[in-house]
Amino acid sequence: MSTLAHTVSDTSTMLNRQLKHMLRYPSLTVMLVGMPVVFLLLFVYVFGGTIGDGLGGPTGGREAYLTYLTPGMLLMAIVAAVQGTAISVAMDMTEGIVDRFRTMKIARVSVLTGHVIASVLQSFLCMAVLLAVAVAIGFRPEATPLGWLGLVGVLALISFGLTWLTVGMGMSAKSVEEASNTPMILMLLPFLGSAFVPTESMPTVIQYFADYQPFTPFIEVVRALLFDNPVEGADLILTAAWSIGLALLGYTISKKKFNKR
Repeated sequence: MSTLAHTVSDTSTMLNRQLKHMLRYPSLTVMLVGMPVVFLLLFVYVFGGTIGDGLGGPTGGREAYLTYLTPGMLLMAIVAAVQGTAISVAMDMTEGIVDRFRTMKIARVSVLTGHVIASVLQSFLCMAVLLAVAVAIGFRPEATPLGWLGLVGVLALISFGLTWLTVGMGMSAKSVEEASNTPMILMLLPFLGSAFVPTESMPTVIQYFADYQPFTPFIEVVRALLFDNPVEGADLILTAAWSIGLALLGYTISKKKFNKR
């Protein structure tokens, strides 16, 4: 069997391991799925009437805010899922299982790749549940079949980049508790982007930061695809650049920490 075939086989084994963990210990998955749903319901039904009026005029209300909010909440769902990845990686690194893997004849990269693929799948589970809840309370996307295909691709790319970044965070953490706190910065960035309100409504300094941090182009591309609007070329380029850059950064940190430890 070739080296590539061995790597694919070992990665499949590690992916299967992560999926079994999700099934055997569903509480973490339920928490990760539930968090963005709670945020969605909270903002729509508590703040949506007032903010929606500002977005859609006197007749805007909760319906207008639900339409605006849901694309950003899909990104929040990804962030929730990748936060769990950092915890899972830290558990492996601190509980000794990786030392056991080192004694086995397996591709080293497969240990981390299994985490990444499982996390991307978990991200899509979180987004699917969130989207189902949003549709149930009145969200109506207008994407074409081609738009949905593009949306899946963009979300997969974003999830891939953020997952590798949090794998690096999990590898760098000295404890599981630290790994659970480090990715919290990612949870804050959508609030400082266009997830909840347009960046134009923010003070100048905050608006400048909001426009150039990664989550604003992420959200704007997702929003355009969901409603069959033209995607801004700059947002699409920034989305690809940020996703690939974060993936490379996370992979570099992960590889260095894995080989060192």
